[in-house]
Amino acid sequence: MERKYSRVLLKLSGEILAGEGHFGLDYEAIRGICEQIVEVAGDGIAISMVVGGGNIIRGAQTTSIERAQADYMGMLGTVINALALQDTLERLGQPTRVQSAIEMRQIAETVIRRRAIRHLEKGRIVIFAAGTGSPYFSTDTTAALRASEIGADCLLKATKVDGIYDKDPAKYSDAVKLPHVSYMDALQMQLKVMDAAAFSLCQENKIPIVVFDVLKKGNLRRLLIDGENIGSMVS
Repeated sequence: MERKYSRVLLKLSGEILAGEGHFGLDYEAIRGICEQIVEVAGDGIAISMVVGGGNIIRGAQTTSIERAQADYMGMLGTVINALALQDTLERLGQPTRVQSAIEMRQIAETVIRRRAIRHLEKGRIVIFAAGTGSPYFSTDTTAALRASEIGADCLLKATKVDGIYDKDPAKYSDAVKLPHVSYMDALQMQLKVMDAAAFSLCQENKIPIVVFDVLKKGNLRRLLIDGENIGSMVS
């Protein structure tokens, strides 16, 4: 079977790593996600990741601290999450490298595009941490940037819902799922799946975005190995 994608970037929110809670790390939830990732990586898909930090601190919503400072705190939260993912993946036998946009040589490599690509070619998973290294940019924008840098075929936005809806399905029972949305429609409808900068970057570099439920076991394999059309696509 000819696969749709051979190199992907998986964007994980920090909230997913918190499991049923809203704060901290749920190691059972992390292991479940990592088991799916290892299964797919073992089948020849090159996987890189960007992880958020909302389960630890969300800079944009921390009003008691100056915005840039709060964003830097959020970046450090993403490093904590990246190290947790790395440890779990390697316990499952998957070689992994963490690259940080903020230099911290004792625990992570500095983000170097060519080195990241080489890791992927050698079958290692690369986890990009610390956002872009600059305040005022979300990890969604970081995901679009890193996907562009490494030449990813697709950006996978892993969420707790099974796709894109015209409004929040948790609040509105009449919310309608949108299987496919264009980049321009996503921007004009102000869909909250990703921010405008992320949509624009992906549009410019022709990288499709697939939004899917990563908590449903087997979804990653169905999407990448079996080639099923699950979730919603922005392209």
